[in-house]
Amino acid sequence: MVKIIKPSFEILTPINGNEILKLIEIAGRTCYKSNDLITEDSAKNFVEKIAKRGHESVLEHFNITVRFICNRGFTHELVRHRLASFSQESTRYCNYTKDKFGNEITVIKPAEINEGTKEYDIWVNAMENAEKSYMEMMANGSKPENARGVLPIDIKTEIVITTNIREWKHILSLRTSPAAHPSMRELMIPLAHEFQKQIPVVFDKVLEEVS
Repeated sequence: MVKIIKPSFEILTPINGNEILKLIEIAGRTCYKSNDLITEDSAKNFVEKIAKRGHESVLEHFNITVRFICNRGFTHELVRHRLASFSQESTRYCNYTKDKFGNEITVIKPAEINEGTKEYDIWVNAMENAEKSYMEMMANGSKPENARGVLPIDIKTEIVITTNIREWKHILSLRTSPAAHPSMRELMIPLAHEFQKQIPVVFDKVLEEVS
């Protein structure tokens, strides 16, 4: 039987919010040659000021890497952000009939299809049929790169994304909005909250327009 899991994320970069602000301050004050004004607690106030001025290029001096466990619909949208590096689980090379994959395919539960509904039953049936077709193709000598054609959009994948803080702000502003896909918001809103907790000031306003 197909394995069904919920999506998740993990921030892989060790984050010290205060140290990040200090780095941003050092970079930003270069523009004004005001490094003599740096004190032990001046970074937060400095970053607040440059944020209000829209001087966000200095946010590009720190990169954050995040691993997402999600479906391929999620990744198809996310890889459109060009100012990032992506490494993704490949259905061309991964053979889901092997023991390390549990000899099964794993799929991501859709954000807005509830268990116990007819819609959910139809979805589960479609996932099971896809798994059956994949396993039959592999058993009959197909290569994974050919058998993957029957895999569903909701198949579980992993993607590691690295980009700078400014681009993360841009990604989150788009992908947490009410217009974003529910599965995208399901992960991106908690990620935005996590960034807000760990990095003072920088991500404070990202979710202001989210309802």
